[in-house]
Amino acid sequence: MTDVVDKTATSTPAAPRIRAISFADVKAALEDGLTDFNRAPVFGLFFGGIYALGGLVLLAIVFALDLSYLAYPLFAGSILIGPFVAAGVYEVSRELEAGETPTWSRVLGTVFEQRKRQLGSMAFVSIFAFIIWMYQVRLLLALFLGFASFATLGDFIRVLFTTTDGLTFLMVGHVVGAALALAVFSISVISFPLLMDRDVDVVTAIITSVQSVLASPGPMIAWGLIVVVTLVIAALPAFLGLVVALPVLGHATWHLYRRAVLPAD
Repeated sequence: MTDVVDKTATSTPAAPRIRAISFADVKAALEDGLTDFNRAPVFGLFFGGIYALGGLVLLAIVFALDLSYLAYPLFAGSILIGPFVAAGVYEVSRELEAGETPTWSRVLGTVFEQRKRQLGSMAFVSIFAFIIWMYQVRLLLALFLGFASFATLGDFIRVLFTTTDGLTFLMVGHVVGAALALAVFSISVISFPLLMDRDVDVVTAIITSVQSVLASPGPMIAWGLIVVVTLVIAALPAFLGLVVALPVLGHATWHLYRRAVLPAD
């Protein structure tokens, strides 16, 4: 019985080990991300295009349903699922790092293979967080602005910036949103590339991600702000900037993961 237990124990993958990163690591990860994008731009443009197209579709839906006032929180929430969309970009960086030339069959094959692994569960976590995000927006709207409908986006903006209830909604909404975004960022920033790279369970990936943020709060929060600001600016020209912004940030996230998590023994 003892022998059986020992063999089982040795077959269990060791928990990933982390290291503290610096602001220099964040800068280096960004530089490496740009390099990877320039080395294999067609893959990045493909996945970035999917992300941008998804944003445009969501935007078209809310305007078609006369819910234009949800456009901003909907876009802000879509940032939460960006790490999942960038899964293919992580694979491209992994192959470039290994000295290989990425191919469509390998990259797409690896992405589709994730349905049998734990990355699918992590994607569900991100989607669930997105749903919670939209529910909290609706709840705050009901609390501060009632259930009134707005004829146009202009009417909604006027109420936001010219009434006490509107300004309170903006303040509370951004505080609550920032707290939720920080929580989701903490559990996902390292989780997705880790799950692409190693055969670990989703709980281990989440714990490792949170530990990485706690070990380097300054650089990690700075990275989160860089991601948010970049995506917001990239979305301004009809979401077209996301075609480039997503892959560059995805490649950079992979290299940040490499710096934050030590290689497996």
